[in-house]
Formats: sequence, structure tokens, C-alpha cells
Amino acid sequence: MARQQKDPLRDLAADEYQFLERVSRSGSAPASHVARAKALLAVSRGHSYAEAARLAGRRSGDAVSMLVSRFNGEGIGAIEPRHGGGPPVVYKEAERERILKEARRTPERVQDGTATWTLRTLQQTLRQAPDGLPSVSIYTIRATLLAAGWSHQRDGTWCETGRVKRKRQGQFVTVIDPDAEAKKTPLNAHTE
Repeated sequence: MARQQKDPLRDLAADEYQFLERVSRSGSAPASHVARAKALLAVSRGHSYAEAARLAGRRSGDAVSMLVSRFNGEGIGAIEPRHGGGPPVVYKEAERERILKEARRTPERVQDGTATWTLRTLQQTLRQAPDGLPSVSIYTIRATLLAAGWSHQRDGTWCETGRVKRKRQGQFVTVIDPDAEAKKTPLNAHTE
């Protein structure tokens, strides 16, 4: 006989139920999302946490219990996995924006010691700036630029994907590709 659930699943709204149904049947959604959606739907249909875990292809009813508690507080966002190990995230959104702001700025030859940004010169500038990041690594800068859609050029410099400078009638103009977002590959596509 199953124990009393300490934090039972709240009633699902119609849009939440439809979203969970769609994700649970998806063939392209991440497996973790599908399993979480299946577990939540099973609990909403009256199954115990242990049965819901088994129906979702998982082993632990306790994990389903924690998922239900998280869903009650966060809603649909609960099917997204959290940071799952490894060192904690040090550079949050503000720091990433600071890196991108510096990378977008055209370097001054005398002040920055370069005419174009490389990872090393960008790191030196960010470390020395009064509002900079004194311990930022090249790896963090590279990961931030790649996640923002920048690409590494053959000459060692970086440029924002979808923007290019062209010479038109003796003047340089910046041309922006409207389909650049659709052409970008996700960062995790290279690691799988």
C-alpha cells in the first residue's frame, strides 16, 4: 500500500495538460523532458509516485515526489533540468553581457594593444578594466562568444555571425543577414 503523499500534485490547467501531453509523445524533445512529462501526467491520472516513475521509465518514486513539488512551485518550467553537477556557474548573465559588450567594441591600437580581438587580447582587456572581470578565463570567453553565435575566423579573430562589413561605393557598410538565427547550430550539437 502506498504512503500518503506529502505534497500532492495540484490540478493541472488545460494548457499545462496539453503541453505535457505533447512533450510526453515527442520524438524530438530531450529524453529528460519526455520522462518528466510522463511522470507528471501519470501522477495527475492518480498513479502513485513509484508507479509514475515506472511508467516514465525511471526507478525512483522519490525523484517523482521532488519533481511534483517543483512543478507545484514553478509550473511547466519544472521539466527543464537544473544545473546537474560540475563546478557551479560563476559567470551569470551580467558577466556574459560584459564579455559581449567588450567583444563588440572596436579595439583601440594604443590602449588595447591590438587592432582586432583575439581571445588572449580580449582576456587581458577584461582583466584590466575597472569594471572588468579580473579572473575571467579564455575558455569562459570562448564559450560565451560561441553561445552568443559568434564564430572564430581563420586569422584568429572573432566576429558576430550574420554581420559582415562590405565595401559599397567606396564606403564600408555593415550587412546583416536576416536568416542568421536559423543558420546557427546549437552549441551542444558539436558535443553529442
